[in-house]
Amino acid sequence: MYKRFFTLLIIVISLLQMGCAQEERTVWSKEKAEQWYAGQGWLRGSDFIPSTAVNQLEMWQAATFDTTTINRELGYAASIGLNSMRVYLHHLAWLTDPEGFKKRVDTYLSIANGHGISTMFVLFDDCWNKEYHAGTQPAPRTGIHNSGWVQDPGPALQRNITLTDTLERYVKDILTTFGKDSRVVLWDLYNEPGNEGSGNKSLVLLEKAFHWGREVNPQQPLSAGVWDWNLKELSTFQLENSDVITYHNYGPPEQHQRMIDTLRTFGRPLICTEYMARTRGSHFENIMPLLKKENIGAYNWGLVAGKTNTIYAWDQPMPDGGEPNPWFHDIFRKDGTPYSQEEVAVIKKLTGKQ
Repeated sequence: MYKRFFTLLIIVISLLQMGCAQEERTVWSKEKAEQWYAGQGWLRGSDFIPSTAVNQLEMWQAATFDTTTINRELGYAASIGLNSMRVYLHHLAWLTDPEGFKKRVDTYLSIANGHGISTMFVLFDDCWNKEYHAGTQPAPRTGIHNSGWVQDPGPALQRNITLTDTLERYVKDILTTFGKDSRVVLWDLYNEPGNEGSGNKSLVLLEKAFHWGREVNPQQPLSAGVWDWNLKELSTFQLENSDVITYHNYGPPEQHQRMIDTLRTFGRPLICTEYMARTRGSHFENIMPLLKKENIGAYNWGLVAGKTNTIYAWDQPMPDGGEPNPWFHDIFRKDGTPYSQEEVAVIKKLTGKQ
């Protein structure tokens, strides 16, 4: 009798716990999202990789993890009032050395926090080179934008579906380890899903990434930025499943404003996680004030010019390696000299550093 009672009790408790877990995995309410956002202040920063790294693997592998450069360059960011960075991870760096990788992530967070800078981490990415390997990374190709940047996981997932199990362990390990870390502001689960011709093939992993994230249920919001309205299924899923809405826009102010107006209809806080491409009409002078006025988080692409070659435009390589005029992305030279004193003056005025 007692044995049967306790068995039934255990079953009831298990069912109740399952119900609670399912409830926790839903998308945040709009009210919770707004409450979270109100506590952040105005997020402003850059997509960051140290100037000595050609891609995410070179940034995070033990042999090339460059804390000296990271500390110096985040100091440049803090000096002009930036308070957050968007930083890409890579599952292969984790797979090669899980515990060492997490220690390096913790070290990075400590450095950033010391400068008053929070971090938004990106887990997956469909941009640029499809193939990658651990170990020594390729040298940058002269004058070519992001010549060494690599996708994660890229076509490797199509060739080896069992990689999904590895990716699940990766996501859950990282979100479990840092899911209650106040130094992490948001999890950007998947950068530009569908890019490089992958289209809706990326939807499966996108769905899984959100599912895995909800299972861990970190204290930070989950999101994946909309970037191409032509990818309707992907964009719809991103907008319906993101706790707060993140997006990319490299257009001039009138185009950017139209995107803001469209996204406002979803009733959630907005964070622009990529903007500022000088040759396309997206500048600090005309976009950053708009984002501040609209109370939208503002992360431009690029902090310090370096091995990623993002001073060169996407579609305008310079084989001679000369300095483009204007730079496409980035704010500082390696020695901390601004590309444009006028731009830095605008940034400092908007961030209260001037």
